[in-house]
Amino acid sequence: MRILISSGIWPPEVGGPASHGPELGRFLTDRGHRVRAVTTAGPGGPEPAGFPIRASRQDRHQLVRQPAAALTVFVAARGADVVYATGLYSRSALAAALRRVPLVLKLVNDPAYERAMRLGLFAGTLEEFQAPHPGRRLALLKAARKWVVERAERIIIPSRYLAEIAYGWGAPPERVRVVPNPAPSINGTTSREALRDRLGFAFPTFVFAGRLAPQKNLPLAVSALSRVAGASLVVVGEGPSRADLVRAIDEAGVRDRVTLIGALPRSEAIECMRAADASILPSDWENFPHAAVEALAAETPVIATAVGGVPEIVESGVNGILVPPGDPDALAAAMARVSDDELRTSLRAGALRASERYRKEVVYGTIEGELTRAASKYNGPGSVDRPR
Repeated sequence: MRILISSGIWPPEVGGPASHGPELGRFLTDRGHRVRAVTTAGPGGPEPAGFPIRASRQDRHQLVRQPAAALTVFVAARGADVVYATGLYSRSALAAALRRVPLVLKLVNDPAYERAMRLGLFAGTLEEFQAPHPGRRLALLKAARKWVVERAERIIIPSRYLAEIAYGWGAPPERVRVVPNPAPSINGTTSREALRDRLGFAFPTFVFAGRLAPQKNLPLAVSALSRVAGASLVVVGEGPSRADLVRAIDEAGVRDRVTLIGALPRSEAIECMRAADASILPSDWENFPHAAVEALAAETPVIATAVGGVPEIVESGVNGILVPPGDPDALAAAMARVSDDELRTSLRAGALRASERYRKEVVYGTIEGELTRAASKYNGPGSVDRPR
Protein backbone atom coordinates (compact mmCIF):
# COMPACT_ATOMS: atom_id res chain seq x y z
CA MET A 1 0.00 0.00 0.00
CA ARG A 2 0.86 3.66 -0.32
CA ILE A 3 0.15 5.05 3.13
CA LEU A 4 0.05 8.66 4.31
CA ILE A 5 0.51 9.18 8.05
CA SER A 6 -0.70 12.56 9.30
CA SER A 7 0.35 13.65 12.77
CA GLY A 8 0.11 16.90 14.66
CA ILE A 9 3.30 16.20 16.59
CA TRP A 10 6.62 14.61 15.61
CA PRO A 11 10.13 14.23 17.06
CA PRO A 12 12.11 16.16 18.27
CA GLU A 13 8.93 16.64 20.31
CA VAL A 14 8.75 13.92 22.96
CA GLY A 15 6.02 11.60 24.19
CA GLY A 16 3.90 8.74 22.93
CA PRO A 17 1.88 10.73 20.34
CA ALA A 18 5.09 12.11 18.82
CA SER A 19 6.84 8.74 18.58
CA HIS A 20 3.84 6.80 17.24
CA GLY A 21 4.04 8.09 13.65
CA PRO A 22 7.76 7.42 13.10
CA GLU A 23 7.63 4.00 14.78
CA LEU A 24 4.58 2.82 12.86
CA GLY A 25 5.98 4.25 9.63
CA ARG A 26 9.21 2.29 10.00
CA PHE A 27 7.29 -0.87 10.85
CA LEU A 28 5.12 -0.49 7.74
CA THR A 29 8.15 0.33 5.57
CA ASP A 30 9.88 -2.83 6.78
CA ARG A 31 6.72 -4.72 5.82
CA GLY A 32 7.08 -3.50 2.23
CA HIS A 33 4.61 -0.60 2.20
CA ARG A 34 5.42 2.82 0.78
CA VAL A 35 5.01 5.33 3.58
CA ARG A 36 5.14 9.09 3.71
CA ALA A 37 4.09 11.47 6.46
CA VAL A 38 2.82 14.99 7.02
CA THR A 39 3.09 16.86 10.30
CA THR A 40 3.60 20.27 11.85
CA ALA A 41 7.01 21.42 13.03
CA GLY A 42 9.00 24.39 14.23
CA PRO A 43 11.78 26.15 12.32
CA GLY A 44 14.13 23.18 12.77
CA GLY A 45 11.72 20.83 11.02
CA PRO A 46 10.81 17.25 11.96
CA GLU A 47 13.43 14.60 12.65
CA PRO A 48 14.09 12.20 9.74
CA ALA A 49 12.31 8.87 10.06
CA GLY A 50 13.53 6.88 7.06
CA PHE A 51 10.64 7.85 4.77
CA PRO A 52 9.50 11.15 3.20
CA ILE A 53 7.98 13.79 5.50
CA ARG A 54 6.25 17.05 4.64
CA ALA A 55 5.91 19.62 7.41
CA SER A 56 3.72 22.69 7.87
CA ARG A 57 5.25 25.41 10.03
CA GLN A 58 3.53 25.61 13.42
CA ASP A 59 5.05 28.98 14.35
CA ARG A 60 2.87 30.92 11.88
CA HIS A 61 -0.14 33.01 12.84
CA GLN A 62 -3.23 30.84 13.27
CA LEU A 63 -4.99 32.49 10.34
CA VAL A 64 -2.18 31.24 8.12
CA ARG A 65 -1.27 28.05 9.99
CA GLN A 66 -4.61 26.27 9.66
CA PRO A 67 -5.11 26.62 5.87
CA ALA A 68 -1.41 26.00 5.24
CA ALA A 69 -1.60 22.71 7.15
CA ALA A 70 -4.74 21.73 5.24
CA LEU A 71 -2.99 22.38 1.93
CA THR A 72 0.07 20.39 3.06
CA VAL A 73 -2.08 17.36 3.90
CA PHE A 74 -4.01 17.64 0.64
CA VAL A 75 -0.82 17.71 -1.43
CA ALA A 76 0.71 14.82 0.51
CA ALA A 77 -2.44 12.68 0.09
CA ARG A 78 -2.12 12.60 -3.68
CA GLY A 79 -1.82 9.00 -4.86
CA ALA A 80 -2.22 7.49 -1.39
CA ASP A 81 -4.19 4.28 -0.90
CA VAL A 82 -5.14 5.23 2.66
CA VAL A 83 -4.68 8.16 5.06
CA TYR A 84 -3.86 7.24 8.66
CA ALA A 85 -4.55 10.29 10.85
CA THR A 86 -3.13 10.46 14.36
CA GLY A 87 -3.67 14.23 14.38
CA LEU A 88 -4.63 17.06 12.01
CA TYR A 89 -7.99 15.32 12.00
CA SER A 90 -10.25 17.77 10.20
CA ARG A 91 -7.56 18.58 7.65
CA SER A 92 -6.89 14.88 7.06
CA ALA A 93 -10.60 14.12 6.69
CA LEU A 94 -11.01 16.96 4.20
CA ALA A 95 -7.96 15.87 2.19
CA ALA A 96 -9.12 12.24 2.16
CA ALA A 97 -12.61 13.27 1.01
CA LEU A 98 -11.27 15.50 -1.77
CA ARG A 99 -8.78 12.85 -2.90
CA ARG A 100 -11.39 10.09 -2.57
CA VAL A 101 -9.05 8.07 -0.35
CA PRO A 102 -10.18 6.06 2.70
CA LEU A 103 -9.46 7.58 6.10
CA VAL A 104 -8.37 5.66 9.21
CA LEU A 105 -8.40 7.64 12.46
CA LYS A 106 -6.23 6.98 15.50
CA LEU A 107 -7.96 8.67 18.41
CA VAL A 108 -6.30 8.83 21.81
CA ASN A 109 -8.67 11.46 23.18
CA ASP A 110 -11.64 13.58 22.23
CA PRO A 111 -10.22 16.08 19.70
CA ALA A 112 -13.03 18.57 20.35
CA TYR A 113 -12.35 18.43 24.09
CA GLU A 114 -8.60 18.87 23.60
CA ARG A 115 -9.14 21.92 21.42
CA ALA A 116 -11.72 23.40 23.80
CA MET A 117 -9.22 23.07 26.65
CA ARG A 118 -6.43 24.72 24.64
CA LEU A 119 -8.70 27.62 23.69
CA GLY A 120 -9.87 28.10 27.28
CA LEU A 121 -13.48 27.31 26.35
CA PHE A 122 -13.91 24.48 28.84
CA ALA A 123 -12.25 23.48 32.12
CA GLY A 124 -14.07 20.33 33.21
CA THR A 125 -13.39 16.64 32.71
CA LEU A 126 -13.69 14.60 29.54
CA GLU A 127 -16.93 13.04 30.78
CA GLU A 128 -18.42 16.43 31.64
CA PHE A 129 -17.60 17.70 28.15
CA GLN A 130 -19.84 15.07 26.56
CA ALA A 131 -22.98 16.70 27.96
CA PRO A 132 -24.67 19.52 26.00
CA HIS A 133 -23.18 22.96 26.76
CA PRO A 134 -24.16 26.46 25.68
CA GLY A 135 -21.89 28.34 23.36
CA ARG A 136 -21.53 28.44 19.60
CA ARG A 137 -17.80 27.70 19.59
CA LEU A 138 -18.21 24.49 21.59
CA ALA A 139 -21.03 23.45 19.29
CA LEU A 140 -18.83 24.04 16.26
CA LEU A 141 -15.99 21.97 17.74
CA LYS A 142 -18.35 19.08 18.44
CA ALA A 143 -19.90 19.34 14.98
CA ALA A 144 -16.44 19.20 13.38
CA ARG A 145 -15.59 16.12 15.46
CA LYS A 146 -18.80 14.41 14.35
CA TRP A 147 -18.09 15.24 10.70
CA VAL A 148 -14.62 13.69 10.95
CA VAL A 149 -15.59 10.43 12.68
CA GLU A 150 -18.52 9.84 10.34
CA ARG A 151 -16.16 9.94 7.36
CA ALA A 152 -13.62 7.46 8.74
CA GLU A 153 -13.54 3.98 7.26
CA ARG A 154 -11.88 2.71 10.45
CA ILE A 155 -11.42 4.28 13.89
CA ILE A 156 -8.66 2.91 16.10
CA ILE A 157 -9.06 3.73 19.80
CA PRO A 158 -6.75 2.53 22.61
CA SER A 159 -9.38 1.87 25.30
CA ARG A 160 -12.90 0.55 25.67
CA TYR A 161 -13.57 3.56 27.88
CA LEU A 162 -12.95 6.05 25.04
CA ALA A 163 -14.69 3.81 22.51
CA GLU A 164 -17.91 4.04 24.52
CA ILE A 165 -17.60 7.82 24.55
CA ALA A 166 -16.88 7.92 20.80
CA TYR A 167 -20.13 6.10 20.01
CA GLY A 168 -21.89 9.18 21.35
CA TRP A 169 -20.15 11.36 18.75
CA GLY A 170 -21.58 9.33 15.90
CA ALA A 171 -18.71 6.87 15.50
CA PRO A 172 -20.26 3.73 13.91
CA PRO A 173 -19.54 0.81 16.30
CA GLU A 174 -18.82 -1.55 13.41
CA ARG A 175 -15.95 0.70 12.31
CA VAL A 176 -14.35 1.06 15.76
CA ARG A 177 -11.47 -1.20 16.79
CA VAL A 178 -9.94 -1.06 20.27
CA VAL A 179 -6.16 -1.39 19.88
CA PRO A 180 -3.96 -0.45 22.86
CA ASN A 181 -0.98 1.82 22.53
CA PRO A 182 2.28 -0.15 22.21
CA ALA A 183 4.94 -0.37 24.87
CA PRO A 184 8.35 1.11 24.13
CA SER A 185 11.46 -0.98 23.68
CA ILE A 186 13.37 -1.20 26.95
CA ASN A 187 17.15 -1.18 27.16
CA GLY A 188 17.84 -3.58 30.00
CA THR A 189 21.63 -3.66 29.72
CA THR A 190 21.96 -1.57 32.88
CA SER A 191 20.59 -3.26 35.98
CA ARG A 192 17.90 -1.62 38.08
CA GLU A 193 20.31 -1.40 41.02
CA ALA A 194 22.94 0.36 38.88
CA LEU A 195 20.33 2.81 37.65
CA ARG A 196 19.25 3.56 41.21
CA ASP A 197 22.85 4.22 42.23
CA ARG A 198 23.46 6.46 39.23
CA LEU A 199 20.25 8.44 39.73
CA GLY A 200 20.58 8.58 43.51
CA PHE A 201 17.21 6.96 44.21
CA ALA A 202 16.69 5.99 47.85
CA PHE A 203 14.02 3.56 49.06
CA PRO A 204 11.16 4.02 48.46
CA THR A 205 11.15 6.31 45.42
CA PHE A 206 8.08 6.99 43.30
CA VAL A 207 8.24 8.48 39.79
CA PHE A 208 5.72 10.48 37.83
CA ALA A 209 6.54 10.91 34.13
CA GLY A 210 4.31 13.00 31.91
CA ARG A 211 2.97 16.45 31.21
CA LEU A 212 2.34 18.63 34.25
CA ALA A 213 -1.30 19.35 33.47
CA PRO A 214 -4.30 19.96 35.77
CA GLN A 215 -5.83 16.55 35.00
CA LYS A 216 -2.76 14.79 36.45
CA ASN A 217 -3.47 16.30 39.90
CA LEU A 218 0.12 16.10 41.10
CA PRO A 219 -0.71 18.02 44.29
CA LEU A 220 -2.59 14.86 45.33
CA ALA A 221 0.65 12.85 45.02
CA VAL A 222 2.48 15.47 47.09
CA SER A 223 -0.21 15.35 49.78
CA ALA A 224 0.02 11.54 49.88
CA LEU A 225 3.82 11.70 50.01
CA SER A 226 3.68 13.84 53.14
CA ARG A 227 1.87 10.94 54.83
CA VAL A 228 4.53 8.32 53.93
CA ALA A 229 7.64 8.72 56.08
CA GLY A 230 10.94 8.52 54.22
CA ALA A 231 9.42 8.27 50.74
CA SER A 232 10.64 10.35 47.80
CA LEU A 233 8.94 11.57 44.63
CA VAL A 234 10.67 12.26 41.31
CA VAL A 235 8.71 14.26 38.74
CA VAL A 236 9.78 14.01 35.09
CA GLY A 237 8.10 16.48 32.76
CA GLU A 238 7.03 20.07 32.22
CA GLY A 239 3.70 21.75 31.72
CA PRO A 240 1.30 24.50 32.75
CA SER A 241 0.72 23.11 36.26
CA ARG A 242 4.33 23.36 37.40
CA ALA A 243 3.64 26.45 39.55
CA ASP A 244 0.73 24.70 41.27
CA LEU A 245 2.96 21.71 41.94
CA VAL A 246 5.73 23.84 43.46
CA ARG A 247 3.18 25.58 45.67
CA ALA A 248 1.80 22.22 46.85
CA ILE A 249 5.32 21.00 47.66
CA ASP A 250 6.02 24.06 49.78
CA GLU A 251 2.68 23.87 51.58
CA ALA A 252 3.21 20.17 52.39
CA GLY A 253 6.75 20.81 53.67
CA VAL A 254 8.31 18.06 51.52
CA ARG A 255 10.70 20.11 49.40
CA ASP A 256 13.61 17.88 50.49
CA ARG A 257 11.75 14.77 49.30
CA VAL A 258 10.58 15.91 45.85
CA THR A 259 12.84 16.26 42.81
CA LEU A 260 11.60 18.14 39.74
CA ILE A 261 13.73 16.94 36.86
CA GLY A 262 11.90 18.63 33.99
CA ALA A 263 11.44 17.17 30.52
CA LEU A 264 13.72 14.32 29.46
CA PRO A 265 14.12 12.28 26.29
CA ARG A 266 11.83 9.25 26.35
CA SER A 267 14.66 6.78 26.95
CA GLU A 268 15.86 8.70 30.00
CA ALA A 269 12.35 9.06 31.39
CA ILE A 270 11.91 5.30 31.11
CA GLU A 271 15.22 4.78 32.92
CA CYS A 272 13.75 6.78 35.82
CA MET A 273 10.70 4.49 35.77
CA ARG A 274 12.88 1.38 35.75
CA ALA A 275 14.79 2.66 38.78
CA ALA A 276 11.64 3.54 40.73
CA ASP A 277 9.89 1.35 43.26
CA ALA A 278 6.61 2.32 41.59
CA SER A 279 5.27 4.70 38.99
CA ILE A 280 2.56 7.01 40.26
CA LEU A 281 -0.42 8.40 38.36
CA PRO A 282 -2.75 10.48 40.60
CA SER A 283 -4.99 11.77 37.79
CA ASP A 284 -8.52 13.11 38.11
CA TRP A 285 -9.30 11.64 34.69
CA GLU A 286 -7.48 9.68 31.99
CA ASN A 287 -8.18 7.91 28.75
CA PHE A 288 -5.41 5.38 28.15
CA PRO A 289 -2.29 6.80 29.81
CA HIS A 290 0.82 5.82 27.89
CA ALA A 291 2.94 6.43 30.99
CA ALA A 292 1.26 3.42 32.63
CA VAL A 293 2.10 1.20 29.66
CA GLU A 294 5.69 2.46 29.68
CA ALA A 295 5.99 1.67 33.40
CA LEU A 296 4.74 -1.89 32.91
CA ALA A 297 7.21 -2.37 30.05
CA ALA A 298 9.93 -1.25 32.48
CA GLU A 299 8.69 -3.92 34.95
CA THR A 300 7.63 -1.20 37.37
CA PRO A 301 4.29 -1.45 39.17
CA VAL A 302 1.83 1.42 38.80
CA ILE A 303 -0.02 3.13 41.64
CA ALA A 304 -2.89 5.00 40.02
CA THR A 305 -6.35 6.41 40.50
CA ALA A 306 -9.08 4.21 39.04
CA VAL A 307 -10.30 6.65 36.41
CA GLY A 308 -11.14 6.37 32.70
CA GLY A 309 -9.22 3.63 30.92
CA VAL A 310 -6.64 3.14 33.68
CA PRO A 311 -8.29 -0.07 35.02
CA GLU A 312 -7.86 -1.55 31.51
CA ILE A 313 -4.08 -1.30 32.05
CA VAL A 314 -3.56 -1.63 35.80
CA GLU A 315 -4.98 -4.66 37.59
CA SER A 316 -4.95 -3.87 41.29
CA GLY A 317 -2.88 -6.32 43.29
CA VAL A 318 -1.45 -7.90 40.13
CA ASN A 319 0.67 -5.27 38.35
CA GLY A 320 -0.10 -2.24 40.48
CA ILE A 321 -2.54 -0.73 42.96
CA LEU A 322 -5.67 1.25 42.13
CA VAL A 323 -7.14 3.85 44.48
CA PRO A 324 -10.17 6.18 44.33
CA PRO A 325 -9.50 9.58 42.72
CA GLY A 326 -8.92 12.57 44.98
CA ASP A 327 -8.19 10.50 48.12
CA PRO A 328 -4.73 11.31 49.56
CA ASP A 329 -5.08 8.81 52.41
CA ALA A 330 -5.83 5.93 50.03
CA LEU A 331 -2.95 6.95 47.77
CA ALA A 332 -0.59 7.19 50.74
CA ALA A 333 -1.66 3.73 51.95
CA ALA A 334 -0.92 2.28 48.50
CA MET A 335 2.51 3.93 48.45
CA ALA A 336 3.27 2.52 51.89
CA ARG A 337 2.29 -1.00 50.76
CA VAL A 338 5.05 -0.97 48.13
CA SER A 339 7.63 -1.08 50.93
CA ASP A 340 6.69 -4.75 51.38
CA ASP A 341 9.39 -6.73 49.52
CA GLU A 342 7.17 -9.70 48.71
CA LEU A 343 4.36 -7.57 47.30
CA ARG A 344 6.76 -5.42 45.29
CA THR A 345 8.37 -8.50 43.74
CA SER A 346 4.96 -9.93 42.87
CA LEU A 347 3.81 -6.66 41.29
CA ARG A 348 6.99 -6.45 39.20
CA ALA A 349 6.37 -9.94 37.86
CA GLY A 350 2.78 -8.97 37.07
CA ALA A 351 3.97 -5.84 35.25
CA LEU A 352 6.24 -7.93 33.03
CA ARG A 353 3.42 -10.34 32.15
CA ALA A 354 1.01 -7.51 31.39
CA SER A 355 3.48 -5.74 29.10
CA GLU A 356 3.36 -8.67 26.63
CA ARG A 357 -0.03 -7.54 25.33
CA TYR A 358 1.49 -4.19 24.33
CA ARG A 359 4.35 -5.50 22.19
CA LYS A 360 4.87 -3.34 19.11
CA GLU A 361 4.78 -6.29 16.73
CA VAL A 362 1.29 -7.19 17.95
CA VAL A 363 -0.10 -3.64 18.06
CA TYR A 364 1.39 -2.41 14.78
CA GLY A 365 0.47 -5.64 13.02
CA THR A 366 -3.15 -5.07 14.05
CA ILE A 367 -3.05 -1.50 12.74
CA GLU A 368 -1.53 -2.73 9.48
CA GLY A 369 -4.48 -5.11 9.12
CA GLU A 370 -6.99 -2.30 9.67
CA LEU A 371 -5.25 -0.11 7.09
CA THR A 372 -5.34 -2.98 4.59
CA ARG A 373 -9.03 -3.63 5.18
CA ALA A 374 -9.89 0.06 4.85
CA ALA A 375 -7.98 0.42 1.59
CA SER A 376 -9.21 -2.81 0.03
CA LYS A 377 -12.88 -1.96 0.66
CA TYR A 378 -12.60 1.36 -1.08
CA ASN A 379 -13.72 1.33 -4.71
CA GLY A 380 -12.76 4.85 -5.75
CA PRO A 381 -9.44 6.19 -7.05
CA GLY A 382 -6.61 5.22 -4.75
CA SER A 383 -7.97 1.74 -3.95
CA VAL A 384 -5.28 -0.93 -3.62
CA ASP A 385 -7.36 -3.27 -5.80
CA ARG A 386 -7.90 -0.74 -8.56
CA PRO A 387 -5.66 -1.02 -11.65
CA ARG A 388 -3.24 1.87 -12.10
